[in-house]
Amino acid sequence: MHLNEKTITEAIIKRYTEKLLDSLKCDVAIVGGGPSGLVAAAELAGAGWKTCLFERKLSIGGGMWGGGMMMNEIVVQEEGKEILDEYDVQTRSFSKGYYTADSVEAVSTICSKTVKAGVRIFNLISVEDILLRDKEAAGIVINWTAVEMASLHVDPLTIESKFIIDTTGHAAEVIRVIEKKDDARLMTPSGKIEGERSLWADRAEQTTLENTREVFPRVYVAGMCANAVFGSYRMGPIFGGMLLSGKKVASLIGERLAGE
Repeated sequence: MHLNEKTITEAIIKRYTEKLLDSLKCDVAIVGGGPSGLVAAAELAGAGWKTCLFERKLSIGGGMWGGGMMMNEIVVQEEGKEILDEYDVQTRSFSKGYYTADSVEAVSTICSKTVKAGVRIFNLISVEDILLRDKEAAGIVINWTAVEMASLHVDPLTIESKFIIDTTGHAAEVIRVIEKKDDARLMTPSGKIEGERSLWADRAEQTTLENTREVFPRVYVAGMCANAVFGSYRMGPIFGGMLLSGKKVASLIGERLAGE
């Protein structure tokens, strides 16, 4: 078979364009492709909701790839292990209540399950703004990450969505945009981003779930982003809370979508 460069290029452009056009309006737009975002996406898409995930970096998976200090093993507690079991990720018991998993296997397996669930994933795309309608979020404003990095004056495009989930981790990128550009009062004690506290794994794992909730009309936070926004602790390389947070936010939004 003779390979034709034009055909190769045409195939990529056409298929990507088809995927993007089909995603201009979705039920849920998830910003950030870490473990909580991936699980939330897989759960929502698996329930039949049109779900799109946008990741600014080349790879999805967030901090889970690096394990702890580039040692590619992660730790989960009993509840986190149950989710890894659901996603067919192998775990090993370390001591009572502690389990380890190979971070590369965990990320790649969860990524695969997410794609197979029907999630549309767009990497190398940054979210620079939101769509606001009657004081509610109505979608996201996207641009190429390369455009952002180069500080080029290139206008963005938009994605309409019924709900947004910010799973951008420590940075809380979507919520910072809302706080800055719309002078909005968030559903936090101060009405602003409370800020992330120092590392305390036990407390952080608990509050990650507590803080997984709506923070602005139709905008939810999950994973480390939830603790950063609501002023709780970071947890380090234990990922059970992240996985559970993704599952919880999917359930919360799924209930609202079903009721509308």
